[in-house]
Amino acid sequence: MQISSLLIEKAVEQFSKFPGIGKKTALRLVLHSLKQDKNFIENFLESFRELHTNIKSCSQCFNLSDNEICSICSNPSRNKEIICVVENIRDVIAIENTQQFNGKYHILGGVISPLDGVGPENLKIDNLIERINQHPITELLFALSPNIQGDTTIYYIQKKLANPKIKITTIARGIAFGGELEYADDLTLGKSIYNRQPINHYLTS
Repeated sequence: MQISSLLIEKAVEQFSKFPGIGKKTALRLVLHSLKQDKNFIENFLESFRELHTNIKSCSQCFNLSDNEICSICSNPSRNKEIICVVENIRDVIAIENTQQFNGKYHILGGVISPLDGVGPENLKIDNLIERINQHPITELLFALSPNIQGDTTIYYIQKKLANPKIKITTIARGIAFGGELEYADDLTLGKSIYNRQPINHYLTS
């Protein structure tokens, strides 16, 4: 891509570092920003500075938050006896959009994948076990992407749990095996949450 200005080229290079944004889209964004007034640019930059400076990780579920405890964990209307275990923050957003779940969440930060160098010690698994041991939990719902890595993670956590009274479930397989949870449409994901199944239904089949 031939660009007449090194300043524009530098800005395009920065925008294109975002996932899903190619050089052409980055160029359109840069050219659009040049048409905006100074206040727009200053507010845009300041919002990202403030984001990086003040964003926190929820001390309970590890969701992104403005405060030490996120708005979901601090909401008294949520069912605190059900924890939905997810891989990342995008999965929380996807599930919340379905409006089919009213419990709490726990973000692992990934799934067990030895080929990628990700072991149990790299995830928030010990935090989950500690959380379950400290609070009365009646159900643990696994909403991990339906693939080998997700099933391996579920199996590992299930074996580490010392409380046999907890109901352990997983989302129904309305989502194709090998798919990514965050890309599922709201209706399919919502039905998978609503029609969740006992974990042994999948791990022993």
